Amino acid sequence: MLALEIIFWLCVALILWTQLGYALALACLDRALRSTRRGTRRRREALGERLPGTSPSPPSLSLIIAAHDEQQVIAEKVANALALDYPRERIEVIVACDGCSDATAARARAAGADVVLELPRGGKIRAQDAAVQRATGELVAFSDANALWEPAAARELVGAFAAPEVGYACGRVNFLQPAHGPGAGNQEGLYWRYELAVRALESRLSSITAGNGAIYATRREAYIVVDPIMGHDLSLPFNMVKRGMRAVYVPTARASEKMVPSLAGEFQRKRRMMSHTWPILLRGGMLSPRGYTPGYAAMIFSHRLLRYCSPGLHALALAANIALVATGAGSVYLVTLVLQVALLAAALLAGVLRLRPLLIARYYVLTTASPAAGLWDWLRHGTSPSWEAAEGTR
Repeated sequence: MLALEIIFWLCVALILWTQLGYALALACLDRALRSTRRGTRRRREALGERLPGTSPSPPSLSLIIAAHDEQQVIAEKVANALALDYPRERIEVIVACDGCSDATAARARAAGADVVLELPRGGKIRAQDAAVQRATGELVAFSDANALWEPAAARELVGAFAAPEVGYACGRVNFLQPAHGPGAGNQEGLYWRYELAVRALESRLSSITAGNGAIYATRREAYIVVDPIMGHDLSLPFNMVKRGMRAVYVPTARASEKMVPSLAGEFQRKRRMMSHTWPILLRGGMLSPRGYTPGYAAMIFSHRLLRYCSPGLHALALAANIALVATGAGSVYLVTLVLQVALLAAALLAGVLRLRPLLIARYYVLTTASPAAGLWDWLRHGTSPSWEAAEGTR
């Protein structure tokens, strides 16, 4: 019975740590550092504020848009890029068409893209690699075809590179959710606001552990060519840290895109993402502490490894809890079992009663299950470097 109790409470502690305790610990540490001059300077650098003495002239920037059959949105995206508050002579818009079978290339040219590459289908990463080879900017920025940047986004993102140690910077993406209809039940916005708050703390204290595909940039000479099944969102930040650079979050560089209109669709999107995540985790070098500071290694463990292992931790906790109740352990285990069953029941009821607490429970259960589903997909049939847009996001 003692072994079961150790397993149960260890799993519960790890789940609570990765979901809540980690963020609280970062917040406490950040607050302590804010009272020091060093902490203030590091926060300014992390948020991309210009330091005294830096040149106001922005560096040349190549904005790369990888696209596969994006004729619906590519003209609007190119127009959005050309309308950014950034000197036109300092920005280059490149559309990398990844095996497009529609009018994406023609519409990108008509909209005014500086370079349009028509490439064989090789996946998003290989399309981005080809575009970087053609880029002429000192910095290379990346965006999705369905993500629209706010006018000041490029300047804000580029401002992070005023700090010479910064090698990677990502901005904030806001997901647009309908007030009514199927998409109103997707609780991704709630999760994403929490995730961005944690990311901001990581950035101020050290470096972020993940980015996003809607708005990010690197120095062109620091760009890293990765395995085509290993997306930039997860592989670039930790690899920059291993190379002695910082990966930061710039919340004032904002973009927006449509949210997946159903929770089932959100689960499938996360499942696909996780099938790309496990190769990075298990053979892409993320778990190797070489090149990490102790603090950043703790961030990877807390925010990445434990988060992705949450399905297993929940399953172990439930199994141990059932065994403890069956062996007549204390009443506390009956209470914890009821709480776990209540969470699952609430997730099931959300399909019938669309109440906010039930929808949050359903979102938590499905998104927690997605790493396990993604691992199963990867182990069963591998991961393709190509991708299809999530339904309803265009």
